[in-house]
Amino acid sequence: MAHSILVVDDDPEIVSLLSTRLGRRGYKISTASDGVKAIEIAKKELPDLVLLDVMMPGKSGWEVARALKQDPVTQNVKIMMVSAIGEKTNELTAPIYGADAHIDKPFEFEKLEKMIIGLLEG
Repeated sequence: MAHSILVVDDDPEIVSLLSTRLGRRGYKISTASDGVKAIEIAKKELPDLVLLDVMMPGKSGWEVARALKQDPVTQNVKIMMVSAIGEKTNELTAPIYGADAHIDKPFEFEKLEKMIIGLLEG
């Protein structure tokens, strides 16, 4: 069975890029463009992994990560923060909010994919 990934970003280009490339790799993809929608979809679909931008309108990625990890329904969903907020900031804040991994934008797709495989099959 294919792993499912929820791609959350307010940049339609990033959502399109990740959805297309990961979809071609056989992952089942869902998308959300803001934090409120991300929580709603995650609770309904229970994806294996959420790729989560930090800076978004409404709820930030940090708020989404915390909400998902505190909810018994979604607490086991893996979360990877995907952010342009800055390497050190992402490195320091991702674990605080319950993220399982983080990668900085711009990223190399191959590196992202290796991290995804590590989270889903590790």
